[in-house]
Amino acid sequence: MLILTRRKDESIKIGKDIEIKVLHIEDGKVKLGISAPRNVGVHREEIYEKIANENKNAINPNINSLKEMLNKL
Repeated sequence: MLILTRRKDESIKIGKDIEIKVLHIEDGKVKLGISAPRNVGVHREEIYEKIANENKNAINPNINSLKEMLNKL
């Protein structure tokens, strides 16, 4: 893990297309601005985990549901 220190209005560049800028610091909270191409997903960790779990569930269908569908055919 790379650890960097930044102050308000300072940025971090990731490659040529992604910039993370410190916008505000107050009461132990940091507000970040992230500029990235539209094809790059940018999510808070908890949202990313929900998306990953939903995708995992979508590709692993419930066996009982499949059996019910086959029985209807």
